[in-house]
Amino acid sequence: MVSVLLEHLSFRYSNFRLSDISFEVSAGEFFSIVGPNGSGKTTLLKLIDGLLSPQQGRLQLFGKDIRRLKRSEVARIAAFVRQEGAVVFPFTVYEVVMMGRAPHLALLGFDSEEDRKIVHWAMGVAQVSEIANRLITEISEGERQRTYVARALAQEPGLLLLDEPHAHLDIAHQISLYESLRHLARTRQLAVIAVAHDLNLASMFSDRMLLLKDGKVAAVGKVDEVMTSRLISEAFHVPVIIDKHPLVDTPRVTLTPSNGIPDSVGTNRHRPLFGS
Repeated sequence: MVSVLLEHLSFRYSNFRLSDISFEVSAGEFFSIVGPNGSGKTTLLKLIDGLLSPQQGRLQLFGKDIRRLKRSEVARIAAFVRQEGAVVFPFTVYEVVMMGRAPHLALLGFDSEEDRKIVHWAMGVAQVSEIANRLITEISEGERQRTYVARALAQEPGLLLLDEPHAHLDIAHQISLYESLRHLARTRQLAVIAVAHDLNLASMFSDRMLLLKDGKVAAVGKVDEVMTSRLISEAFHVPVIIDKHPLVDTPRVTLTPSNGIPDSVGTNRHRPLFGS
């Protein structure tokens, strides 16, 4: 089942344009969006979530035109973990995660036993159960980030959008979070779309990837089709070496000095990659 469909989508700010974006994401798929700063990754997530309106092209969520969906309808099918999603009021972690149930609560807003079960499940997945009673304003940035992921999971969406979900997380929690998200995609047929700056993390856990450059699609497809030395070097304007991860069969990116790659191990001479 296709959860998200974009066809020739375009959107313009005063000084930036997303142009002719086309791809689809299916239920059960972990899809990463990568690209340099300013390439349009966050803007694209906002378009998919209905926070911005496309000016050209077609965007469908679960077969329905995004323009015809009310905000409340989008909230029941899609959850968005944003970079700027901070809660500034002194709510507890539990209360923040319970906010994710808002689209499903009855008119008077009272939560049920089922809502509470879902919230506890979401906190367990995001590993914030032990801090459930602490104030969101008094926990670390990493704990806050995991709380926002739990809040999104509590919505029980069919589509989960995440803008750099690994931000502020140590490497153990990065791996744990991505493993959990991929597992949820598989077992719950959840479509996951994540913007990632860590190319190796995205490579390890994604089914497919979209590479953006200057607001346009540089490549879209399976991970090993997108994660090539030529495509990544051209998009980021930096020389890279891409080989296979030693433990899992996924591409691995190694950064190199901007003045080139050593001619051989143990020498100080360099062969420039881009010009002399």
